[in-house]
Amino acid sequence: MESMSPPAIQVQNLVKKFGRFAAVDGLSLTVERGSIHGFLGPNGSGKSTTIRTLIGVLTPTSGTVEVLGENPLKHPSVLKRIGYVPGDAALWPNLTGREVFRALEALRGLPVDRDREDELIEVFHLDADKKVREYSTGNRRKVGLIAAFAPEPELLILDEPTSGLDPLMENVFVKEVRDYRDRGGSVLLSSHILSEVETLCDYVTVIKDGQSVASNEVSYLRHISAHRITATIPAVPPELGNHPELDFDGQHLSLTTEAASVPEILRVIIDGGGQDIISTPASLEEIFLRHYGQETS
Repeated sequence: MESMSPPAIQVQNLVKKFGRFAAVDGLSLTVERGSIHGFLGPNGSGKSTTIRTLIGVLTPTSGTVEVLGENPLKHPSVLKRIGYVPGDAALWPNLTGREVFRALEALRGLPVDRDREDELIEVFHLDADKKVREYSTGNRRKVGLIAAFAPEPELLILDEPTSGLDPLMENVFVKEVRDYRDRGGSVLLSSHILSEVETLCDYVTVIKDGQSVASNEVSYLRHISAHRITATIPAVPPELGNHPELDFDGQHLSLTTEAASVPEILRVIIDGGGQDIISTPASLEEIFLRHYGQETS
């Protein structure tokens, strides 16, 4: 893409209220061309509401929204250049997967590369001649992904795109998104899964209560990521005695710590006679509590 092109997405001071409740409250967001931009936050933080303004379904209360340089409400034809996977797509239950593709192609009004579509059907292992009502949640998700990828749009907007996919298909998804980006496409990937964003994205915007609390290169996530460590141990090792997030009931120890500190803490616990040691990534909700105060309800 030419450097003079406007960003793929430009949101400035977006507010969207439902009655007196502000689902989005002064959000600004820029997705550069040719990048994968993670949109990260707990469920209920305003991600899907923001996306619905990007595709012209919701009208902003205030602020501006531009997609590929156009206001999607004033210039809805810009949506033909976008591939969109909603978080909760409702498909026609009596149509086959292939018939859904033809219906969506007709609605878009632009021809789809059938060879590319067939290639995606194969790599996602979809039986495209089954009726939608016979599909599992994961297969319905595949239909949405194939329909979004096949037209080779300029921009992909993906709302919780791997929900329902098994690990093998998640790997296929990751490869397809990277290949699409490498061909010059732009992606906004909304997720509440920290590892998904960390694996795929070049940049990330973190949202809480409808507001951006951080926007940075994806390496930023390493600074806020955390692990929860539990163990059975006879006493708290002196090295951990002042740890601010340590709980000990006389037998069971648990603490949450930055990922970089995990190896040293595990060594201390082992040297202190710890057993049944488990270290797992903290949930996004736990990370938000640590870094940004109380999580949205």
